[in-house]
Amino acid sequence: MTTFLQLHLLTPYPPSNPNRDDQGRPKAAMLGGAQRLRLSSQSVKRALRMSPAFQMGLKGHLGDRTKLLGEVVRDHLVKQGQEPAEARKVAEAVAVAFGKMEAPPKDQPLEARQTTLAFVSPQERGFALELAEKLAAGAKAPPEKELRQTVLRSADGAVDIAMFGRMLADAKEFSREAAVQVSHAITTHAALAEDDWFSAVDDLKTREDDSGAGHLGEHAFGSGVYYLYACVNCDLLVENLAGDRELAARGLEALAEALATATPRGKQNSHAHHPRAMFIRAEVGPQAPRDLTGAFFTPVKGADLLAASVTALDGMAEKLDRAYGPCHEAVEVMDVTAGQGTLSGIKSFARAAVERVAHA
Repeated sequence: MTTFLQLHLLTPYPPSNPNRDDQGRPKAAMLGGAQRLRLSSQSVKRALRMSPAFQMGLKGHLGDRTKLLGEVVRDHLVKQGQEPAEARKVAEAVAVAFGKMEAPPKDQPLEARQTTLAFVSPQERGFALELAEKLAAGAKAPPEKELRQTVLRSADGAVDIAMFGRMLADAKEFSREAAVQVSHAITTHAALAEDDWFSAVDDLKTREDDSGAGHLGEHAFGSGVYYLYACVNCDLLVENLAGDRELAARGLEALAEALATATPRGKQNSHAHHPRAMFIRAEVGPQAPRDLTGAFFTPVKGADLLAASVTALDGMAEKLDRAYGPCHEAVEVMDVTAGQGTLSGIKSFARAAVERVAHA
C-alpha cells in the first residue's frame, strides 16, 4: 500500500505581487464564481527549490534546470587546457544526451545549448564531465543510445528531481514521475488586484521652472490568505532516490519547512513580502489523497479572514472524513494563532512518513 503525506497550508500575504502574469499583474483564478488571487504551482515549486531549507538542508543533492550543460562541459574542458573550439565540439557531443542542440545562428559559432530545459542531477553532471574528459583525450564517442545510458540515470540522489519529476522528450526512459504534487495557491476569499500610480523624484533636478516628477508609472498588487496543498507519494520518493530512505526523510523535512516559509520573489524589493504559514494541517496514511479546496468554493468572509479560513478548512476535512471514512491515519497541526503545534513538530511528522514505506 502506498503511503501519502498531505500538507494543507494557510498563509496570509501582505500587499505584494509575488507571481505576475504577462501584463505584470498578480495572477488570478475564478473559484466558486468569485475572483481569487493565485500563485502558480511552478512559481511555488521554484521557491521551494531555491529556499534555504532546500539549498542548505539538501546541499549536494539538488539538480539544475538548464539549457547550458553543454557550456558547463565546454568551460570545464577549457580550464583543463583544451582548445575552445575542440572543447565545444566535445561538449555538444556529450550534451546531446540531455536533449537536442540548438541550430547555429547564421554567421555565428554554435554555443553548446539544448533546445529545452533539462533537469540534471549532480551525479549525471559528474558522468557528463567524466565522459567529456575521455572524449577530449581521444576516446570515440559512443552511439546515442549508449551515450544516454552512460550519462543519464532513472534514479539517483537528486531530491528535487525525485520530488518534482522531469520530462526528457528524447530519452523518455530516463524521465522521472514526480513524487510530489503541488497545487496552485489561491485566496480563500474573493480578492482583486489593485493598481498603484507612483512617481519618482529626480534628485538632480533643482530648477524651479522644471518642477514635477522625474518618472511616472503604474504597478499592480494584491493581498489575501492563500490556501496551498501538497501531496507526497512517499513510496515513489524513496524509489526515485534509489532506495535512500534517510535522504527521502531529509527531503520531507526540507519540503515541510520550505512550504511554510518560502515564497515566490516577484517584486519582493518593492513589497518586502516574507510571509509565514499561519496554519498547517499534515496528514499521513494509505488512503487516497484529497485536497480541501472545496472548503473555499464559497468565499470566506468576515473581519478575520484567517480564522474563517481555518474553520472552513477543518470543517471540510471533518465532512469528508464522515462521508468517505478517515482520509488519514495520523494528523499533525500547527496553528500559530491558537498557539498549537510548531514547525519542528510538522517537520518531524513529515520525516516519520518515510518509516511507513514498506521495504522492497
